[in-house]
Amino acid sequence: MYYETIFIVNPDISQENTESLTDDLISKVEKVGGRIVKRENWGSRPLAYSIANRKRGNYILLVTDGSAEAIKTLEHAISLEERIIRSLTTRLTELSDKPSPLLRRAQAAAKREEEAAEAKAAADAAPAEEKAEEAAPAAEAVADAEAKAETKDADGAEASA
Repeated sequence: MYYETIFIVNPDISQENTESLTDDLISKVEKVGGRIVKRENWGSRPLAYSIANRKRGNYILLVTDGSAEAIKTLEHAISLEERIIRSLTTRLTELSDKPSPLLRRAQAAAKREEEAAEAKAAADAAPAEEKAEEAAPAAEAVADAEAKAETKDADGAEASA
């Protein structure tokens, strides 16, 4: 059987400590014969309502394959952990290899931001290239004008001598 467990970690806990906490929970499940099939960190997200005077929380998803004993062990470990402020475990009828909808949305948003940054960088680079192209003929015109002025001065100096 597959089970999906989502738990919310206190947002005051650092990302490294959250990962360490998750690793500890996974090791407890694996000791009793369970297996973690999927692990996703959804990051810090706003809560629908405040829990323990917190308005945000770090969301973690674990999909477990194993017996009911493994799930009981995981739920017991979560209940003893003070850093976890809420959890929910549900049984899955089928396992999906795809990322969760929340993670897909986060990945799509990150991709859009990356494309926007690339487009902005390209737009910033284009005017600089245009200015360089415009500056080159202007510099040539200035150089030509200076050369003509020098030639005129040299001709005028020879004529007066």
